[in-house]
Amino acid sequence: MFRRSFQRFCAGEEKRVGTRTVFLGSHPTSETETYIEPKFCDNRIVSSKYTLWNFLPKNLFEQFRRIANFYFLIIFLVQVTVDTPTSPVTSGLPLFFVITVTAIKQGYEDWLRHRADNEVNKSTVYVIENTKRVEKESEKIKVGDIVEVKADETFPCDLILLSSCMSDGICYVTTASLDGESNCKTHYAVRDTTIECSIESIHTLRATIECEQPQPDLYKFVGRINIYNNSLEAVARSLGPENLLLKGATLKNTKKIYGVAVYTGMETKMALNYQGKSQKRSAVEKSINAFLIVYLLILLTKATVCTALKHLWQSNPQNDEPWYNEKTQKERDTWKVLKIFTDFLSFMVLFNFIIPVSMYVTVEMQKFLGSFFISWDKDFYDEEINEGALVNTSDLNEELGQVDYVFTDKTGTLTENSMEFIECSIDGHKYKGITQETDGLSETDGPLTYFDKADKNREELFLRALCLCHTVEIKTNDAVDAATKSADLTYVCSSPDEIALVKGAQKYGFTFLGLQNGQMRLENQRKEIEEYELLHTLNFDAVRRRMSVIVKTPTGDILLFCKGADSAVFPRVQKDEIASTKVHVDQNAVDGYRTLCIAFKEITPDEYERIDRQLIEAKMALQDREEKMGRVFDDIETNMNLIGATAVEDKLQDQAAETIEALHAAGLKVWVLTGDKMETAKSTCYACRLFQTSTELLELTTRTIEESERKEDRLHALLSEYRKKLLHEFPKSSRSLKKAWTEHQEYGLIIDGSTLSLILNSAQDTSCNNYKSIFLQICMKCTAVLCCRMAPLQKAQIVRMVKNLKGSPITLSIGDGANDVSMILESHVGIGIKGKEGRQAARNSDYSVPKFKHLKKLLLAHGHLYYMRIAHLVQYFFYKNLCFILPQFLYQFFCGFSQQPLYDAAYLTMYNICFTSLPILAYSLLEQHINIDSLTSDPRLYMKISGNAMLQLGPFLYWTFLAAFEGTVFFFGTYFLFQTSSLEENAKVFGNWTFGTIVFTVLVFTVTLKLALDTHYWTWINHFVIWGSLAFYVFFSFFWGGIIWPFLKQQRMYFVFAHMLSSVSTWLAIVLLIFISLFPEILLIVLRNVNHKSARSPNIELPTLLSYKHIDSGHS
Repeated sequence: MFRRSFQRFCAGEEKRVGTRTVFLGSHPTSETETYIEPKFCDNRIVSSKYTLWNFLPKNLFEQFRRIANFYFLIIFLVQVTVDTPTSPVTSGLPLFFVITVTAIKQGYEDWLRHRADNEVNKSTVYVIENTKRVEKESEKIKVGDIVEVKADETFPCDLILLSSCMSDGICYVTTASLDGESNCKTHYAVRDTTIECSIESIHTLRATIECEQPQPDLYKFVGRINIYNNSLEAVARSLGPENLLLKGATLKNTKKIYGVAVYTGMETKMALNYQGKSQKRSAVEKSINAFLIVYLLILLTKATVCTALKHLWQSNPQNDEPWYNEKTQKERDTWKVLKIFTDFLSFMVLFNFIIPVSMYVTVEMQKFLGSFFISWDKDFYDEEINEGALVNTSDLNEELGQVDYVFTDKTGTLTENSMEFIECSIDGHKYKGITQETDGLSETDGPLTYFDKADKNREELFLRALCLCHTVEIKTNDAVDAATKSADLTYVCSSPDEIALVKGAQKYGFTFLGLQNGQMRLENQRKEIEEYELLHTLNFDAVRRRMSVIVKTPTGDILLFCKGADSAVFPRVQKDEIASTKVHVDQNAVDGYRTLCIAFKEITPDEYERIDRQLIEAKMALQDREEKMGRVFDDIETNMNLIGATAVEDKLQDQAAETIEALHAAGLKVWVLTGDKMETAKSTCYACRLFQTSTELLELTTRTIEESERKEDRLHALLSEYRKKLLHEFPKSSRSLKKAWTEHQEYGLIIDGSTLSLILNSAQDTSCNNYKSIFLQICMKCTAVLCCRMAPLQKAQIVRMVKNLKGSPITLSIGDGANDVSMILESHVGIGIKGKEGRQAARNSDYSVPKFKHLKKLLLAHGHLYYMRIAHLVQYFFYKNLCFILPQFLYQFFCGFSQQPLYDAAYLTMYNICFTSLPILAYSLLEQHINIDSLTSDPRLYMKISGNAMLQLGPFLYWTFLAAFEGTVFFFGTYFLFQTSSLEENAKVFGNWTFGTIVFTVLVFTVTLKLALDTHYWTWINHFVIWGSLAFYVFFSFFWGGIIWPFLKQQRMYFVFAHMLSSVSTWLAIVLLIFISLFPEILLIVLRNVNHKSARSPNIELPTLLSYKHIDSGHS
């Protein structure tokens, strides 16, 4: 068992870097060859954290890494080993309760993971062994096994597709459980194995697969398969992501497939992707740690003062050894330093409850339960996708109320990512309209705008390029005749742009009919079927920003069609062809359309032979395949001829503009980070009101930098000019900057990727090291920033740069695509949009919402309330524990510093667990000091809590002094009450336990009623827990003092509570002390309400930036 566990954790590590060789069917390629079976990990999935044997030690170790838990463990051990004034039960029981509750919660969650693992590991699969279908459990699959998978089944491990029931060796797969994409993807078997679709032929197949070691990228795979014929000469074929079937994906629209296992168990891409993200910590957690240190210092100070005063008191022999309490000889011989140390520890134990150990459990419960309110919010529900919001981590709820910067993607986040073909340009001639007849583009059933008309052959060449240069698939039944059912075709693709272009060509009479047996079929304007052999696809990537296909025409000609961004295509076409098309491209970008340029070139047979050889060689490479293919692609895509350009509209999302206005009014800075060209992005920013018509734009782009021969000098001049302008315009005080936005000229900054690289790279040069700081100063003074032509890595760099600003502002990133994952993971809070570019962003985010508009309520309402609730919870916990321990400290001055406890051990134990825990938990879940409608309609309220306002030094000192005042009132009020010689009618006097019980009763009622005064939003739950807690305290006190408990040595609380309440003076004193303690708070509430009513009389105008004149428009 140990060896298997060791292999499971260590297998594959010795060759993690490099390649692995997999033998099909786990048998050698030749019978004469010696075969040693390689060792790989088994197919067990282990997502659980604990086992039955390591749960206790591992969980305890993790829990005691928390400073409060470890502190109480030390206190408990001191109570056990040293003669302390309180029982070890007083600290041991609360600690045991906290540890047990946390362990049960974590154990239950891990049990659920174990159960889910077993469901997967014990599921039935079929493996081909000795020409038979053998039924096995999934966990027993080994690397090299040939697995049979049928329709609607999930793949049990990562498989290389060998063959399918379809004649061309393709199969359809959905990867919704991996990346959220619900559309079918097409995967291919290599041509040499497509015919092997029977058990017998599959078993006799002799081949080896060489591939890279496991790595988590779902969209990358490098390998090759060597197929051995009877002559034992290997035929090598390249393998890529299109040949790999991932564990967790589902087979669709295909009856069955055969595949060979290459990665199993914890080495599958799915398992590698779920091995955790870096832990994010909220600002509130940091404040809690700071408060803990302050209270720990208070505790040490109290213990030190009491220890010093005790020994000062005992310096008088009459006090040290009175006649009624003589010391033993052992006590007299005790070393004085040791005595001082043990006294110090005893005082530490006596005052240790100032540290709230139960606060951590309450905070965790508040975060966990509070996160459900986001998931349950009906306003976040989107009928289109039939989903609502999702909380992936509850640790950052309060951080939603502290955001300073919002970084947002454009396409699919601010826009719908629902593309519509608008117009095109062919050889400088503009076309806009829909064809009705077969005569080219000239006859339309709508208004057609063009400058003259391009040549008929060029028109058809352009439309053929749109029909052929893409990766669109057709979702149809096998029996459908595509030629006759062209109107019913459903196009599927991971890129909405490509579908829009194919549909655009269809409007103009050229219909793409699908790919069959390597032939791309299309129907032309004359209803004739054309077939083109697809030779190679040069896939799109973010670096090249273009994609191409190489096809052979029916006449035998070889053509390359290319489409891509203008910046990626223009440098690769004839210079004299650019000008006429560039006019339309620039105008379309200004209008807010997404533009792509279309080019082609003819390839001679000799040239194609060279290209084919280079492509095959690059595809067969196991090391640096992508770099080698990129170099070949760049070499092929040169000397092309420009045909024209397309314009596609991406509509703005509903209420995107209103959401950005609200965020601005709340004092948040919004930055748009996009890969689009500047003109398109700028137009979108105006449409969504990121930029106002009055906003003065500052540009740091390639266009403005290249006006000078030396870019660095021009960049420095621009940076200096902009900084001077902004420093002159805005006040120096950064605290008034948010309010100054609406009082001064607004500025917006536009920067592109190449200029950003220049700034970041120059920052490493000592002569230009102030570029970055000047740039950041400019950014901080601007109300909005647009970063265009950004690579995914640059998005993360910008977020990191802002995170590291002075003051550590809280950042939030929101996006919908895989290119946004890096910035989502980098920011303090990451939000994914459940968009049309897959679910990679939503899967890697902390929170996911269906639309950008939901960000408004998520921050302004939920974020505001979450922060206010947990901030109040933290302050209240420290407040009530200081109220609890201060009378104990003052009591030492009246008992000769003898470490005599003021409270009974039961009260010490139950105070934080039962008497005061539920009211604050209910408050922290349900409180609404301002109703949600007001929070969303007046975004300025968000500014009141920004900068961690409720956990700063001022509020902390207020709560601390309030606790000190009330604790003093509790003690001395009761002390003065006891100055009366008799408090009972029968002339009996109360003892010290009655004294402590009165103080404790006043304490419990005061801190609970203080919370009642703070509650603005009352529900039946609040009433139940607040009045129920007080009733439970009274009931417990009668019960605890009404029975003689056999396990107690002293029955010191017997009938104490009942006797105490028999005195009218005691009743009067308790009520009076509660009122005096709460009087300052009541007075403050009255004054606050008076000021609030007087301030409500004038009409408050919202900032001019907002368009909230019509609040009842439905988005409040």
